This record gives sequence, C-alpha cells and structure tokens, in this order.
Amino acid sequence: MKKLQLLFIASAIISSLSFKTKDIEADLDVIGRIKQEGLNNSKVMEILFEMTDLNGPRLTGSAGMKKAEAWAKNKMLEWGLSNVAIEPWGTFGKGWETQKCYVAMTAPYYQQLIAVPKAWTPGTNGLINGEVVVVKIEDEEDLALYTGKLNGKVVILLNSMPTGNKAGFTADARRLTDEELANMDSDPHMNDDAAPVMKNDPKKKNNDRRALRKKIDSLLTGEGAAAVLSGRRGTMGTLFTSNGASYKLDGTTVLPELEMGAEHIDRMLRLLDAGKTVRVEMEIKNSFNLTDSIEYNVVAEIPGTDKELKAELVMLGAHLDSWHGSTGATDNGAGSAVMMEAMRILKTLDLKPRRTIRVVLWSGEEQGLLGSRGYAKNHFGDKTTKEYKPEQALVSAYYNLDNGAGRIRGVHMQGNEGVRPYFEAWLAPFADMGAKTLTIRNTGGTDHLSFDELGIPGFQFIQDPLEYGTRTHHTNMDSYERAVPADLMQASVIIASMVYHTAMLDEKLPRKPVKK
Repeated sequence: MKKLQLLFIASAIISSLSFKTKDIEADLDVIGRIKQEGLNNSKVMEILFEMTDLNGPRLTGSAGMKKAEAWAKNKMLEWGLSNVAIEPWGTFGKGWETQKCYVAMTAPYYQQLIAVPKAWTPGTNGLINGEVVVVKIEDEEDLALYTGKLNGKVVILLNSMPTGNKAGFTADARRLTDEELANMDSDPHMNDDAAPVMKNDPKKKNNDRRALRKKIDSLLTGEGAAAVLSGRRGTMGTLFTSNGASYKLDGTTVLPELEMGAEHIDRMLRLLDAGKTVRVEMEIKNSFNLTDSIEYNVVAEIPGTDKELKAELVMLGAHLDSWHGSTGATDNGAGSAVMMEAMRILKTLDLKPRRTIRVVLWSGEEQGLLGSRGYAKNHFGDKTTKEYKPEQALVSAYYNLDNGAGRIRGVHMQGNEGVRPYFEAWLAPFADMGAKTLTIRNTGGTDHLSFDELGIPGFQFIQDPLEYGTRTHHTNMDSYERAVPADLMQASVIIASMVYHTAMLDEKLPRKPVKK
C-alpha cells in the first residue's frame, strides 16, 4: 500500500513538474512567426524616423511632446490597437521650448559657436553683445570677488566646466563582451538597499553644489550680467544638455544660459588667458507656458481573449519624452519605437493573448519618472503607504526598454529569482541573436522602478551600450543616425515574444517576497 502511495505521489510530482515546464516553455511556432514579421517586414526604423526627424524634440510640457503624443495615438489606432488614449497622469509645471539659438564670437574675430540653451532658462529679448569674463566660485567667500564687475558681461562659469579635454584613443561605441555579461550575475546578494555607506556622501555633495549654484545665480542676476556660458563633458562638438532652471511655477529667475561645445569654450578661455579681449553676440528665443500644465502618457492595448484571464495585464513601455538638444533618438525614441513595433507585430500576426497586453509611452521620465509614477499611483497604489488598488494584483509583469539603441543581451531580474526559469526558457530561442544573460541585479533609474516599488514585477533589459554614454545620452548628437536597425529589430522581436509568452501563462509571473 505504501509503495502504491509513494508511486502515486511521485507520479503527481512528475506530472506537476511536467505541466510547469510545459507552461513556461517557448512556443517555437509563434516565435518563428514573430521573427518573420519583425525581421523581414520591420517598421521600427520608419516609426523612429516619424517620431524623431518628423516630430523633433519632445521635452515634457512642450508643444513637441504634445505633437508626439498625438502622432503615437494615431499610429496605434491605424494599426487597429484597442483602447488607445492620451491619458493624463497629473500636473507638471511650466512648459518650455526654444525657437531660436544664435551665438557667435565677434572678437578677436568672428566664429560661429556650438551651443544649446539650457532648458527652462529665459531668452535674451533680442540680439545682445557682451565682453566675455570668467567666473570661478568654489565657496561662498568667492562671491564677493565679483561685486561690481559683471554688469553687461557674458560669463563663462568655470565651476561647471570639465577638465582634461584631450584627444581620445578609445572607441565611442562598444558592445558588451562575454566576460562582462558573465560577471553581471557574479554577486547574487547585491541589493540597492544594502549599498555601503560612503564616507563622502555624494547626495550631500550634490545638495551643497546646488545650494551654491543658487547663490551664484543670484549674484549674476543682481550684478546685471547678460548671459552665462557653461559646459559639461563632451568632445568634438558633442555637448550634454540639461536644465538651467526649475520647471516648477515658483522656480527662481535666472539669466539666459547656454551649454557650449568644449572646443569652442576652451578656445575662448585660452584667448582670455593670453590677455585678449573676447566678445560674444547672441540671440536666444525661448517660450514658456506659465500654467501648471497637465501632462499625459499614451496608452494602447491588445485585449485578452481568455474569459478568466483577460482582466489581467502584461505591460510594456518606454519613455517618449526627450531632452531638447537633438531629437532624442536613443533616449528614448529607440525604446518607444521598439515597444510600438512589438505591439504592431503582435497585432499584425493576430495572435490571441490570454491576458490583455497594454503598452504605455511615458512623459516626464527625464524629470524623475514622473509619468510612470503618476500612472502607477493612479492605477495601482501609493508607494509610500503601500496601500494598493485592485488593479495592482492584476499585473503579471511590466517590461521596459531605456538604455539606448543597443540590442538586447538579456534581462535585469530586479532581485526576483522566481522569474529565472521563465526567462531562461523564453530567451533560449534568441541565444543565437546574443540575448541569453540573466542577472539578479537591477539597473539604473528607468520607468520599471515605478512598478517594482509597488510590488509589481518590473524589468529592464540588458542592452549593448553602443555610443550611449559617450556620444548620445542627453546630447546634441542624439539623432536617428545613432540607431542601428538590426539592433532595434532584434529588440522588437524579443520583446514581442517575451510579452506574448507572459500573457499566455496559466498563472501570473512570480512576485518578490514582500519586505516587512
């Protein structure tokens, strides 16, 4: 009798394991169809072209962002997606856009200069011409050194300038090596919450730097300076754009400020060191929307077909907003184009997912994941109180793409070891395309965090960096040319497959244990 009981129990266990394996194994027929459509009939570069070259920059709160949202909605309606909407997530602050940027050195000779206005800074109210002076303030005591010396001057703010702008002998673009990928999961206990306490707290250092910059801005404005020239890292005409003032309605008044190409600003510094008079003329036209603007995300769905599971969700997304120095092709036009293409592939193939598949294109990511956090709060709950809404329990997973235009090499599992067997099975058919690495680690601040912090499985893909950190991330070179078509096609088919397989499971993906 005991032998029969043991045999029955063993048979039940084997049957359960076989069912589980069958439940998570990849559907090779569907993957073959996805590859056929996504590799031989791809529309991802066409989508990226329309989003970037035809639309332009997409700074949150700008007319360009509103135009992009309308375009994305119409494109997904054209494909036949369901419940397509431009959905508000909350208020943002001031809208801002630049309409003109002319700046040139006029003495000791004429030279057109490479520069971009810093976001949310004012314009010049016409053409201005001023002598260039250097200001270097390392602490509050230095402020007094410039009293009565800055009226009408164009200030090079040396505090914000990089050093060591020399010839480079390392390629800008690179792919992850097998060794780098293998080492990604070398420390399975690595946890962002357990980061070591640093002796020199970088957060305090940044806060101190910001506080000093506010006092510098107050000095420059009070002394009647005409404009500010500054720069960060970047060479060979590449400059990294950012904001020079707050987008909030009660932000402090500042001067017109330009982020300038390193070679051009360095030339002026050398001329000043040599005792030459340097003059600059400029005309900057920037416009503001001074109301507390309501901002939006773009949402679309492929409805589920299983009467028991169609209320549940599998989500994918990327941020549609960008900085203003270029057209935001790699940050994050590429991610948005891939997610739209993944939805197009699934819809074109007329696959019948059991769960509803929902794509969301976020705004406000560059200002702190604002769009995805607003959406998550509206739909799923409060990250601070951990009070969840019913929809929070319905989401199986959220997949995000936002680390440039490089091909997918695997998945950051965000500390969720339970998903490993699923992702191993689903990535196996793409090993020949370079995607096979799983790491328990998290990656940087992308929109998947808005889901993870509410207990929803949220994942960001591992991507080849290409030129993201060296040439395109938040720069005036973040353009269509920096996207590699083969990489975006590869990413599109992998994400379409991952989303489909998640939607077809009998159960939702495992969630991480709730922290007490």
